[in-house]
Amino acid sequence: MSDRIVRVNMRTLEIKEEPVPEKWKLFGGRAMTSAIVAEEVPPTCTALGPANKLVFAPGLLGGSAAPISGRLSVGAKSPLTGTIKESNAGGQAGQILARLGIRALVIEDQPADPDKRYTLEVRKDSVRLVESPELKGLGNYDTVARLVEKYGEKKVGFITIGTAGEMGLTAASVACTDRELRPTRHAGRGGLGAVMGSKGLKAVFLDDSETQMRQPGDKEAFREASKKFAKALKEHPVTGEGLPTYGTNVLQNIINEAGGLPTRNFREGRFEGASKISGEAQHDVILERGGKIAHGCHSGCVIQCSRIYMDKDGNYKTKGPEYETIWSFGTDCCIDDLDAIAEMDRLSDDIGLDTIEMGATLAVAMEAGLAKFGDANAAIELMKEVGRGTPLGRILGCGAKVTGQCFGVAHVPVVKGQAMPAYEPRAIQGIGVTYATSTMGADHTAGYAIATNILKVGGYVDPLKPEGQVELSRNLQIATAAIDSTGLCLFVAFAVMDKPEAFEAVYEMINAFYGTSLGPDDVTELGKTVLTIERKWNQAAGFTNADDRLPDWMYREPLPPHNTVFSVPDEELDQVFNFVE
Repeated sequence: MSDRIVRVNMRTLEIKEEPVPEKWKLFGGRAMTSAIVAEEVPPTCTALGPANKLVFAPGLLGGSAAPISGRLSVGAKSPLTGTIKESNAGGQAGQILARLGIRALVIEDQPADPDKRYTLEVRKDSVRLVESPELKGLGNYDTVARLVEKYGEKKVGFITIGTAGEMGLTAASVACTDRELRPTRHAGRGGLGAVMGSKGLKAVFLDDSETQMRQPGDKEAFREASKKFAKALKEHPVTGEGLPTYGTNVLQNIINEAGGLPTRNFREGRFEGASKISGEAQHDVILERGGKIAHGCHSGCVIQCSRIYMDKDGNYKTKGPEYETIWSFGTDCCIDDLDAIAEMDRLSDDIGLDTIEMGATLAVAMEAGLAKFGDANAAIELMKEVGRGTPLGRILGCGAKVTGQCFGVAHVPVVKGQAMPAYEPRAIQGIGVTYATSTMGADHTAGYAIATNILKVGGYVDPLKPEGQVELSRNLQIATAAIDSTGLCLFVAFAVMDKPEAFEAVYEMINAFYGTSLGPDDVTELGKTVLTIERKWNQAAGFTNADDRLPDWMYREPLPPHNTVFSVPDEELDQVFNFVE
Protein backbone atom coordinates (compact mmCIF):
# COMPACT_ATOMS: atom_id res chain seq x y z
CA MET A 1 0.00 0.00 0.00
CA SER A 2 1.66 3.22 -1.13
CA ASP A 3 1.50 6.29 1.08
CA ARG A 4 -1.12 8.83 0.15
CA ILE A 5 -2.84 12.02 1.24
CA VAL A 6 -6.57 11.80 1.96
CA ARG A 7 -8.68 14.96 1.73
CA VAL A 8 -12.12 15.27 3.30
CA ASN A 9 -14.30 18.24 2.35
CA MET A 10 -16.83 18.85 5.12
CA ARG A 11 -19.06 21.08 2.97
CA THR A 12 -19.42 18.87 -0.12
CA LEU A 13 -18.75 15.63 1.84
CA GLU A 14 -16.38 14.60 -0.96
CA ILE A 15 -13.33 12.47 -0.17
CA LYS A 16 -10.32 12.45 -2.46
CA GLU A 17 -7.01 10.63 -2.40
CA GLU A 18 -3.74 11.70 -3.99
CA PRO A 19 -0.13 10.51 -3.96
CA VAL A 20 2.41 12.19 -1.71
CA PRO A 21 4.22 14.82 -3.85
CA GLU A 22 7.88 14.09 -4.51
CA LYS A 23 8.88 17.27 -2.65
CA TRP A 24 7.28 15.83 0.51
CA LYS A 25 8.65 12.30 0.09
CA LEU A 26 10.59 12.55 3.37
CA PHE A 27 8.04 14.68 5.21
CA GLY A 28 6.08 13.08 8.01
CA GLY A 29 4.51 14.27 11.24
CA ARG A 30 5.19 17.93 11.93
CA ALA A 31 7.00 18.47 8.62
CA MET A 32 3.88 17.29 6.79
CA THR A 33 1.32 19.21 8.86
CA SER A 34 3.29 22.45 8.68
CA ALA A 35 4.01 22.07 4.95
CA ILE A 36 0.33 21.55 4.11
CA VAL A 37 -0.88 24.36 6.38
CA ALA A 38 1.79 26.73 5.05
CA GLU A 39 0.96 25.97 1.42
CA GLU A 40 -2.83 25.79 1.66
CA VAL A 41 -4.09 27.90 4.59
CA PRO A 42 -4.13 31.70 4.16
CA PRO A 43 -2.04 33.13 7.04
CA THR A 44 -4.59 35.86 7.82
CA CYS A 45 -7.67 33.61 7.70
CA THR A 46 -10.05 33.16 10.63
CA ALA A 47 -8.86 30.09 12.51
CA LEU A 48 -12.39 28.83 13.10
CA GLY A 49 -13.51 29.71 9.58
CA PRO A 50 -13.77 27.58 6.43
CA ALA A 51 -10.34 28.49 5.02
CA ASN A 52 -8.45 26.81 7.85
CA LYS A 53 -7.51 23.15 7.44
CA LEU A 54 -6.96 20.47 10.06
CA VAL A 55 -4.20 18.01 9.23
CA PHE A 56 -3.44 14.67 10.91
CA ALA A 57 -0.05 13.14 10.04
CA PRO A 58 1.83 10.15 11.46
CA GLY A 59 5.61 10.32 11.41
CA LEU A 60 8.03 8.90 8.85
CA LEU A 61 8.62 5.82 11.00
CA GLY A 62 5.01 5.44 12.18
CA GLY A 63 3.40 2.03 11.80
CA SER A 64 6.79 0.30 11.67
CA ALA A 65 8.77 -1.73 14.19
CA ALA A 66 10.90 1.32 15.06
CA PRO A 67 10.83 1.75 18.85
CA ILE A 68 8.43 4.40 20.21
CA SER A 69 7.54 5.72 16.75
CA GLY A 70 3.76 6.15 17.02
CA ARG A 71 3.33 9.85 17.72
CA LEU A 72 0.68 11.76 15.78
CA SER A 73 1.01 15.36 14.62
CA VAL A 74 -2.10 17.51 14.36
CA GLY A 75 -1.73 20.81 12.51
CA ALA A 76 -3.77 23.92 11.64
CA LYS A 77 -3.82 27.64 12.20
CA SER A 78 -4.24 27.96 15.95
CA PRO A 79 -7.31 29.82 17.21
CA LEU A 80 -5.47 30.38 20.50
CA THR A 81 -2.26 31.93 19.14
CA GLY A 82 -3.01 32.88 15.54
CA THR A 83 0.23 31.13 14.57
CA ILE A 84 0.83 27.96 12.61
CA LYS A 85 0.44 25.03 14.97
CA GLU A 86 1.53 21.44 15.37
CA SER A 87 0.21 19.66 18.42
CA ASN A 88 1.54 16.23 19.23
CA ALA A 89 -0.25 13.21 20.73
CA GLY A 90 0.46 9.66 21.78
CA GLY A 91 -2.09 6.88 21.69
CA GLN A 92 -2.78 4.46 18.87
CA ALA A 93 -3.96 6.86 16.14
CA GLY A 94 -0.51 7.59 14.71
CA GLN A 95 0.40 3.92 14.36
CA ILE A 96 -2.94 3.02 12.76
CA LEU A 97 -2.97 5.90 10.27
CA ALA A 98 0.53 4.96 9.17
CA ARG A 99 -0.36 1.29 8.74
CA LEU A 100 -3.34 2.39 6.65
CA GLY A 101 -0.86 4.11 4.32
CA ILE A 102 -2.11 7.61 5.08
CA ARG A 103 0.72 10.14 5.28
CA ALA A 104 -1.74 12.98 5.88
CA LEU A 105 -5.47 13.23 6.54
CA VAL A 106 -6.63 16.74 5.62
CA ILE A 107 -9.99 18.07 6.84
CA GLU A 108 -11.20 21.00 4.72
CA ASP A 109 -14.01 23.59 4.76
CA GLN A 110 -17.08 23.45 7.04
CA PRO A 111 -20.55 21.88 6.89
CA ALA A 112 -23.36 23.95 5.39
CA ASP A 113 -25.34 23.07 8.53
CA PRO A 114 -23.22 23.92 11.62
CA ASP A 115 -25.45 21.80 13.86
CA LYS A 116 -24.47 18.56 12.14
CA ARG A 117 -21.88 16.20 13.58
CA TYR A 118 -19.94 13.62 11.61
CA THR A 119 -17.76 10.58 12.17
CA LEU A 120 -15.06 9.83 9.62
CA GLU A 121 -14.60 6.09 9.12
CA VAL A 122 -11.13 5.13 7.91
CA ARG A 123 -10.48 1.52 6.89
CA LYS A 124 -7.94 -0.18 4.64
CA ASP A 125 -9.95 0.20 1.46
CA SER A 126 -12.45 2.92 2.31
CA VAL A 127 -12.84 6.35 3.86
CA ARG A 128 -16.35 7.69 4.40
CA LEU A 129 -18.30 10.25 6.41
CA VAL A 130 -21.38 9.30 8.40
CA GLU A 131 -23.71 11.63 10.25
CA SER A 132 -23.54 11.11 14.01
CA PRO A 133 -26.27 13.14 15.73
CA GLU A 134 -26.12 10.76 18.70
CA LEU A 135 -22.61 12.02 19.56
CA LYS A 136 -23.51 15.70 19.72
CA GLY A 137 -22.78 17.27 23.10
CA LEU A 138 -21.07 14.21 24.58
CA GLY A 139 -17.81 14.23 26.48
CA ASN A 140 -14.90 12.20 25.18
CA TYR A 141 -15.48 9.21 27.47
CA ASP A 142 -19.14 8.83 26.48
CA THR A 143 -18.27 9.49 22.84
CA VAL A 144 -15.73 6.68 22.78
CA ALA A 145 -18.10 4.36 24.66
CA ARG A 146 -20.75 4.93 21.96
CA LEU A 147 -18.18 4.39 19.21
CA VAL A 148 -16.90 1.15 20.77
CA GLU A 149 -20.49 -0.04 21.03
CA LYS A 150 -20.94 0.63 17.31
CA TYR A 151 -17.60 -0.46 15.88
CA GLY A 152 -16.17 -2.91 18.41
CA GLU A 153 -12.75 -2.72 19.98
CA LYS A 154 -10.48 -5.05 18.01
CA LYS A 155 -7.49 -3.30 16.41
CA VAL A 156 -9.16 0.09 16.27
CA GLY A 157 -8.49 3.60 17.50
CA PHE A 158 -10.47 6.79 17.81
CA ILE A 159 -9.76 10.51 17.53
CA THR A 160 -12.48 12.61 19.18
CA ILE A 161 -13.35 15.99 20.65
CA GLY A 162 -15.34 16.76 23.76
CA THR A 163 -17.82 19.55 24.38
CA ALA A 164 -15.07 22.20 24.50
CA GLY A 165 -14.21 21.54 20.87
CA GLU A 166 -17.85 21.63 19.85
CA MET A 167 -18.25 24.98 21.59
CA GLY A 168 -15.18 26.39 19.81
CA LEU A 169 -13.29 27.10 23.03
CA THR A 170 -9.71 27.97 22.24
CA ALA A 171 -8.19 25.74 24.92
CA ALA A 172 -9.91 22.70 23.36
CA SER A 173 -7.84 19.58 22.67
CA VAL A 174 -8.04 16.65 20.27
CA ALA A 175 -8.22 13.29 22.06
CA CYS A 176 -6.66 10.04 20.86
CA THR A 177 -7.44 6.72 22.48
CA ASP A 178 -4.70 4.68 24.13
CA ARG A 179 -4.28 0.90 23.90
CA GLU A 180 -7.19 0.42 26.31
CA LEU A 181 -9.42 2.66 24.13
CA ARG A 182 -9.53 5.43 26.69
CA PRO A 183 -9.48 9.04 25.37
CA THR A 184 -6.44 10.00 27.41
CA ARG A 185 -3.76 11.04 24.93
CA HIS A 186 -4.33 14.58 23.75
CA ALA A 187 -2.99 16.94 21.14
CA GLY A 188 -3.59 19.59 23.73
CA ARG A 189 -1.84 22.78 22.79
CA GLY A 190 -3.18 25.55 20.60
CA GLY A 191 -6.93 24.90 20.64
CA LEU A 192 -6.99 22.49 17.71
CA GLY A 193 -10.02 20.74 19.20
CA ALA A 194 -11.94 23.93 18.40
CA VAL A 195 -10.78 23.71 14.77
CA MET A 196 -12.01 20.12 14.61
CA GLY A 197 -15.30 21.26 16.12
CA SER A 198 -15.63 24.05 13.58
CA LYS A 199 -15.45 21.38 10.86
CA GLY A 200 -18.39 19.48 12.35
CA LEU A 201 -16.09 16.50 12.84
CA LYS A 202 -16.85 14.85 16.16
CA ALA A 203 -14.87 11.64 15.71
CA VAL A 204 -12.51 9.67 13.49
CA PHE A 205 -12.77 5.87 13.57
CA LEU A 206 -9.55 4.10 12.55
CA ASP A 207 -9.48 0.41 11.69
CA ASP A 208 -6.24 -1.28 10.64
CA SER A 209 -7.42 -4.85 11.27
CA GLU A 210 -6.74 -5.86 7.67
CA THR A 211 -3.27 -4.32 7.50
CA GLN A 212 0.19 -5.36 8.58
CA MET A 213 3.10 -3.52 10.14
CA ARG A 214 4.85 -1.32 7.57
CA GLN A 215 7.93 -3.01 6.15
CA PRO A 216 11.29 -1.32 5.50
CA GLY A 217 13.12 -1.54 2.21
CA ASP A 218 16.19 -3.07 3.89
CA LYS A 219 14.86 -5.30 6.65
CA GLU A 220 18.20 -6.36 8.09
CA ALA A 221 19.62 -2.83 8.29
CA PHE A 222 16.37 -1.62 9.82
CA ARG A 223 16.37 -4.40 12.39
CA GLU A 224 19.94 -3.59 13.43
CA ALA A 225 19.29 0.15 13.66
CA SER A 226 16.13 -0.44 15.70
CA LYS A 227 17.97 -2.73 18.13
CA LYS A 228 20.72 -0.16 18.47
CA PHE A 229 18.16 2.56 19.18
CA ALA A 230 16.20 0.50 21.73
CA LYS A 231 19.42 -0.42 23.54
CA ALA A 232 20.45 3.23 23.82
CA LEU A 233 17.03 4.15 25.24
CA LYS A 234 17.15 1.32 27.78
CA GLU A 235 20.68 2.24 28.91
CA HIS A 236 20.09 5.96 29.41
CA PRO A 237 19.21 6.80 33.05
CA VAL A 238 16.31 9.07 32.11
CA THR A 239 14.60 6.89 29.49
CA GLY A 240 15.66 3.56 30.99
CA GLU A 241 15.09 4.22 34.69
CA GLY A 242 13.60 7.58 35.69
CA LEU A 243 10.65 7.79 33.29
CA PRO A 244 9.53 4.14 33.53
CA THR A 245 9.69 4.18 37.34
CA TYR A 246 8.32 7.62 38.22
CA GLY A 247 6.81 8.85 34.96
CA THR A 248 7.19 12.41 33.74
CA ASN A 249 6.36 13.60 37.25
CA VAL A 250 9.85 12.54 38.30
CA LEU A 251 10.54 16.22 37.56
CA GLN A 252 8.38 17.69 40.34
CA ASN A 253 11.00 17.44 43.09
CA ILE A 254 13.88 18.14 40.68
CA ILE A 255 12.45 21.38 39.30
CA ASN A 256 11.26 22.43 42.76
CA GLU A 257 14.77 21.97 44.14
CA ALA A 258 16.12 24.02 41.23
CA GLY A 259 13.79 26.88 42.19
CA GLY A 260 12.18 26.83 38.75
CA LEU A 261 8.74 25.35 39.61
CA PRO A 262 6.14 28.05 38.82
CA THR A 263 3.97 28.43 41.90
CA ARG A 264 0.96 30.63 42.73
CA ASN A 265 0.50 31.90 39.17
CA PHE A 266 4.23 32.26 38.55
CA ARG A 267 4.81 34.31 41.71
CA GLU A 268 7.33 31.90 43.26
CA GLY A 269 9.78 29.22 42.12
CA ARG A 270 9.19 26.65 44.84
CA PHE A 271 6.08 24.96 46.23
CA GLU A 272 6.05 23.77 49.83
CA GLY A 273 3.62 20.98 48.94
CA ALA A 274 5.68 19.63 46.02
CA SER A 275 6.72 16.42 47.77
CA LYS A 276 3.06 15.46 48.35
CA ILE A 277 2.37 15.44 44.60
CA SER A 278 5.81 14.32 43.39
CA GLY A 279 6.54 11.40 41.10
CA GLU A 280 7.75 9.43 44.08
CA ALA A 281 4.53 10.02 46.05
CA GLN A 282 2.42 9.35 42.96
CA HIS A 283 4.33 6.10 42.31
CA ASP A 284 3.48 4.81 45.79
CA VAL A 285 -0.20 5.79 45.59
CA ILE A 286 -0.62 4.12 42.20
CA LEU A 287 0.89 0.84 43.40
CA GLU A 288 -1.04 0.89 46.71
CA ARG A 289 -4.32 1.19 44.81
CA GLY A 290 -3.62 -1.45 42.19
CA GLY A 291 -2.87 0.95 39.36
CA LYS A 292 -0.02 0.56 36.92
CA ILE A 293 3.35 2.16 36.37
CA ALA A 294 5.50 1.60 33.26
CA HIS A 295 2.52 1.73 30.91
CA GLY A 296 2.93 2.46 27.19
CA CYS A 297 0.40 4.85 25.69
CA HIS A 298 0.89 3.23 22.26
CA SER A 299 2.19 -0.06 20.93
CA GLY A 300 5.94 -0.18 20.42
CA CYS A 301 6.81 2.14 23.32
CA VAL A 302 9.96 1.02 25.11
CA ILE A 303 10.11 3.91 27.60
CA GLN A 304 6.61 3.44 29.08
CA CYS A 305 6.38 6.67 31.06
CA SER A 306 2.58 6.54 31.24
CA ARG A 307 0.71 5.22 34.26
CA ILE A 308 -2.83 4.26 35.23
CA TYR A 309 -4.21 6.10 38.26
CA MET A 310 -6.95 4.58 40.41
CA ASP A 311 -9.25 6.31 42.89
CA LYS A 312 -9.37 5.49 46.62
CA ASP A 313 -11.72 2.56 45.94
CA GLY A 314 -9.39 1.01 43.37
CA ASN A 315 -11.43 2.06 40.34
CA TYR A 316 -9.85 3.52 37.21
CA LYS A 317 -9.74 7.32 37.30
CA THR A 318 -7.33 8.65 34.69
CA LYS A 319 -3.94 8.23 33.09
CA GLY A 320 -0.80 9.62 34.73
CA PRO A 321 -1.43 12.40 35.49
CA GLU A 322 1.63 13.75 33.71
CA TYR A 323 4.13 16.20 35.23
CA GLU A 324 2.76 19.24 33.39
CA THR A 325 -0.79 18.36 34.52
CA ILE A 326 0.20 17.84 38.15
CA TRP A 327 2.08 21.13 38.02
CA SER A 328 -0.74 23.09 36.36
CA PHE A 329 -3.65 21.90 38.51
CA GLY A 330 -1.43 21.37 41.53
CA THR A 331 1.62 23.54 42.03
CA ASP A 332 0.53 26.59 40.04
CA CYS A 333 -2.78 26.62 41.95
CA CYS A 334 -1.11 25.64 45.27
CA ILE A 335 -3.11 22.39 45.46
CA ASP A 336 -1.21 19.44 46.95
CA ASP A 337 -3.89 16.75 46.65
CA LEU A 338 -3.19 14.05 44.03
CA ASP A 339 -6.82 12.91 43.95
CA ALA A 340 -8.11 16.43 43.30
CA ILE A 341 -5.57 16.82 40.50
CA ALA A 342 -6.61 13.45 39.05
CA GLU A 343 -10.23 14.59 39.09
CA MET A 344 -9.34 17.74 37.13
CA ASP A 345 -7.26 15.67 34.71
CA ARG A 346 -10.24 13.36 34.14
CA LEU A 347 -12.50 16.36 33.58
CA SER A 348 -10.03 17.86 31.11
CA ASP A 349 -9.82 14.64 29.13
CA ASP A 350 -13.60 14.29 29.09
CA ILE A 351 -14.47 17.92 28.24
CA GLY A 352 -11.51 17.97 25.85
CA LEU A 353 -9.18 20.64 27.24
CA ASP A 354 -5.44 21.25 27.32
CA THR A 355 -4.40 20.63 30.92
CA ILE A 356 -1.48 23.07 30.72
CA GLU A 357 -3.68 25.89 29.47
CA MET A 358 -6.47 25.12 31.94
CA GLY A 359 -4.25 24.89 35.03
CA ALA A 360 -2.61 28.19 34.14
CA THR A 361 -6.08 29.63 33.57
CA LEU A 362 -7.31 28.50 36.98
CA ALA A 363 -4.28 30.16 38.61
CA VAL A 364 -5.11 33.41 36.79
CA ALA A 365 -8.73 33.02 37.92
CA MET A 366 -7.52 32.56 41.50
CA GLU A 367 -5.46 35.72 41.21
CA ALA A 368 -8.64 37.44 40.00
CA GLY A 369 -10.44 36.29 43.15
CA LEU A 370 -12.73 33.69 41.57
CA ALA A 371 -11.31 31.12 43.99
CA LYS A 372 -8.61 30.96 46.64
CA PHE A 373 -5.21 29.47 45.93
CA GLY A 374 -5.17 25.96 47.36
CA ASP A 375 -8.95 25.47 47.17
CA ALA A 376 -9.24 22.20 45.22
CA ASN A 377 -13.03 22.00 45.42
CA ALA A 378 -13.42 25.48 43.95
CA ALA A 379 -10.98 24.63 41.15
CA ILE A 380 -12.96 21.50 40.29
CA GLU A 381 -16.20 23.51 40.20
CA LEU A 382 -14.61 26.03 37.82
CA MET A 383 -13.63 23.13 35.53
CA LYS A 384 -17.23 21.90 35.59
CA GLU A 385 -18.39 25.39 34.56
CA VAL A 386 -16.38 24.90 31.36
CA GLY A 387 -18.05 21.57 30.71
CA ARG A 388 -21.48 23.11 31.21
CA GLY A 389 -20.71 25.91 28.79
CA THR A 390 -21.81 28.70 31.12
CA PRO A 391 -20.66 32.24 30.31
CA LEU A 392 -17.93 31.94 32.97
CA GLY A 393 -17.03 28.49 31.71
CA ARG A 394 -16.66 29.72 28.14
CA ILE A 395 -14.31 32.48 29.30
CA LEU A 396 -12.16 30.01 31.23
CA GLY A 397 -12.25 27.55 28.32
CA CYS A 398 -10.63 30.15 26.08
CA GLY A 399 -7.47 30.11 28.16
CA ALA A 400 -5.31 32.22 30.45
CA LYS A 401 -4.98 35.29 28.23
CA VAL A 402 -8.73 35.72 27.71
CA THR A 403 -9.42 35.05 31.38
CA GLY A 404 -6.87 37.66 32.40
CA GLN A 405 -8.40 40.19 30.00
CA CYS A 406 -11.94 39.54 31.23
CA PHE A 407 -11.05 39.84 34.91
CA GLY A 408 -8.43 42.58 34.77
CA VAL A 409 -5.39 40.47 35.68
CA ALA A 410 -2.08 41.78 34.33
CA HIS A 411 0.06 38.92 35.69
CA VAL A 412 -0.71 36.39 32.93
CA PRO A 413 2.05 33.92 31.90
CA VAL A 414 1.52 33.65 28.13
CA VAL A 415 3.48 34.11 24.91
CA LYS A 416 1.54 34.69 21.69
CA GLY A 417 -1.59 33.91 23.68
CA GLN A 418 -0.51 30.46 24.88
CA ALA A 419 0.13 29.65 28.54
CA MET A 420 3.61 28.75 29.71
CA PRO A 421 4.17 25.19 30.95
CA ALA A 422 5.80 23.95 34.12
CA TYR A 423 9.20 25.67 34.04
CA GLU A 424 9.99 29.21 35.17
CA PRO A 425 11.98 31.25 32.62
CA ARG A 426 13.49 33.47 35.30
CA ALA A 427 15.13 30.46 36.96
CA ILE A 428 15.69 28.40 33.79
CA GLN A 429 16.68 30.97 31.18
CA GLY A 430 17.04 28.53 28.29
CA ILE A 431 13.40 27.51 28.40
CA GLY A 432 12.53 31.21 28.45
CA VAL A 433 14.24 31.59 25.09
CA THR A 434 12.18 28.70 23.72
CA TYR A 435 8.93 30.11 25.13
CA ALA A 436 9.65 33.52 23.66
CA THR A 437 10.73 32.47 20.20
CA SER A 438 8.93 29.22 19.40
CA THR A 439 6.84 29.43 16.25
CA MET A 440 3.86 28.22 18.28
CA GLY A 441 3.65 30.25 21.48
CA ALA A 442 5.02 29.21 24.88
CA ASP A 443 5.82 25.51 24.48
CA HIS A 444 8.37 23.49 26.44
CA THR A 445 8.41 20.69 23.88
CA ALA A 446 9.55 23.07 21.10
CA GLY A 447 13.10 23.18 22.51
CA TYR A 448 13.44 21.42 25.85
CA ALA A 449 16.27 23.40 27.44
CA ILE A 450 15.51 21.74 30.79
CA ALA A 451 17.58 18.79 29.54
CA THR A 452 20.79 20.83 29.51
CA ASN A 453 19.98 23.62 31.98
CA ILE A 454 18.82 21.28 34.78
CA LEU A 455 19.35 17.60 33.94
CA LYS A 456 22.79 18.17 32.37
CA VAL A 457 21.88 16.08 29.35
CA GLY A 458 23.93 16.99 26.28
CA GLY A 459 26.25 19.16 28.37
CA TYR A 460 25.43 21.96 30.80
CA VAL A 461 24.44 25.61 30.45
CA ASP A 462 23.96 27.53 33.72
CA PRO A 463 20.17 28.07 33.99
CA LEU A 464 20.48 31.37 35.87
CA LYS A 465 22.72 33.12 33.36
CA PRO A 466 21.84 34.43 29.89
CA GLU A 467 25.05 33.23 28.26
CA GLY A 468 24.67 30.32 25.86
CA GLN A 469 20.90 30.10 26.10
CA VAL A 470 20.09 31.30 22.58
CA GLU A 471 22.41 28.78 20.95
CA LEU A 472 21.05 26.03 23.20
CA SER A 473 17.43 26.82 22.39
CA ARG A 474 18.13 27.23 18.67
CA ASN A 475 19.83 23.83 18.43
CA LEU A 476 17.08 22.16 20.44
CA GLN A 477 14.31 23.73 18.37
CA ILE A 478 15.99 22.48 15.19
CA ALA A 479 16.45 18.96 16.59
CA THR A 480 12.89 18.88 17.94
CA ALA A 481 11.35 19.86 14.61
CA ALA A 482 13.19 16.93 13.03
CA ILE A 483 12.19 14.44 15.74
CA ASP A 484 8.56 15.58 15.51
CA SER A 485 8.66 14.68 11.83
CA THR A 486 9.78 11.09 12.41
CA GLY A 487 6.92 10.05 14.71
CA LEU A 488 9.43 9.30 17.47
CA CYS A 489 8.47 10.37 20.97
CA LEU A 490 10.28 13.52 22.04
CA PHE A 491 11.65 11.72 25.09
CA VAL A 492 14.12 9.90 22.85
CA ALA A 493 16.01 13.22 22.82
CA PHE A 494 17.59 12.41 26.20
CA ALA A 495 19.43 9.43 24.73
CA VAL A 496 20.00 11.13 21.36
CA MET A 497 21.71 14.10 23.05
CA ASP A 498 23.95 11.95 25.23
CA LYS A 499 24.66 8.90 23.09
CA PRO A 500 26.07 9.30 19.56
CA GLU A 501 24.85 5.82 18.64
CA ALA A 502 21.25 6.83 19.44
CA PHE A 503 21.44 9.78 17.05
CA GLU A 504 23.03 7.56 14.40
CA ALA A 505 20.25 5.02 14.80
CA VAL A 506 17.58 7.60 13.98
CA TYR A 507 18.83 8.36 10.48
CA GLU A 508 19.90 4.74 9.98
CA MET A 509 16.30 3.61 10.58
CA ILE A 510 14.99 6.19 8.08
CA ASN A 511 17.62 5.18 5.52
CA ALA A 512 16.83 1.48 5.87
CA PHE A 513 13.12 2.16 5.60
CA TYR A 514 13.11 4.55 2.64
CA GLY A 515 16.30 3.60 0.81
CA THR A 516 17.86 7.00 1.45
CA SER A 517 21.39 7.93 2.54
CA LEU A 518 20.76 10.62 5.15
CA GLY A 519 23.49 11.71 7.52
CA PRO A 520 23.57 13.90 10.65
CA ASP A 521 23.62 17.10 8.61
CA ASP A 522 20.48 16.03 6.76
CA VAL A 523 18.60 15.61 10.04
CA THR A 524 19.61 19.13 11.02
CA GLU A 525 18.53 20.43 7.61
CA LEU A 526 15.12 18.80 8.00
CA GLY A 527 14.64 20.61 11.31
CA LYS A 528 15.72 23.91 9.79
CA THR A 529 13.38 23.39 6.83
CA VAL A 530 10.39 22.81 9.09
CA LEU A 531 11.15 25.85 11.25
CA THR A 532 11.71 28.02 8.18
CA ILE A 533 8.31 27.00 6.78
CA GLU A 534 6.63 27.84 10.08
CA ARG A 535 8.52 31.09 10.67
CA LYS A 536 7.74 32.46 7.21
CA TRP A 537 4.06 31.58 7.52
CA ASN A 538 3.88 33.39 10.87
CA GLN A 539 5.56 36.43 9.34
CA ALA A 540 2.94 36.44 6.58
CA ALA A 541 0.30 36.27 9.33
CA GLY A 542 1.73 39.48 10.82
CA PHE A 543 4.08 38.22 13.52
CA THR A 544 7.38 40.04 14.05
CA ASN A 545 10.35 39.90 16.41
CA ALA A 546 8.33 42.03 18.81
CA ASP A 547 6.10 38.99 19.40
CA ASP A 548 9.10 36.88 20.42
CA ARG A 549 9.12 38.21 23.96
CA LEU A 550 8.11 37.07 27.42
CA PRO A 551 5.60 39.11 29.45
CA ASP A 552 7.22 42.36 30.59
CA TRP A 553 6.84 41.55 34.27
CA MET A 554 9.27 38.65 33.87
CA TYR A 555 11.99 41.17 33.01
CA ARG A 556 11.42 43.26 36.14
CA GLU A 557 9.87 41.09 38.90
CA PRO A 558 12.55 38.94 40.64
CA LEU A 559 11.47 35.34 41.23
CA PRO A 560 12.13 33.75 44.64
CA PRO A 561 14.18 31.83 45.71
CA HIS A 562 16.98 32.97 43.35
CA ASN A 563 15.47 36.47 42.97
CA THR A 564 16.40 36.55 39.30
CA VAL A 565 14.65 38.10 36.31
CA PHE A 566 14.71 36.95 32.70
CA SER A 567 17.88 38.50 31.34
CA VAL A 568 18.48 37.26 27.78
CA PRO A 569 18.69 40.48 25.70
CA ASP A 570 16.12 41.12 22.98
CA GLU A 571 18.82 41.44 20.32
CA GLU A 572 19.95 37.89 21.16
CA LEU A 573 16.40 36.54 21.02
CA ASP A 574 16.20 38.00 17.52
CA GLN A 575 19.09 35.73 16.48
CA VAL A 576 17.41 32.40 17.28
CA PHE A 577 16.20 32.03 13.70
CA ASN A 578 19.34 33.44 12.07
CA PHE A 579 19.25 30.57 9.54
CA VAL A 580 15.93 31.78 8.05
CA GLU A 581 16.51 34.00 5.03
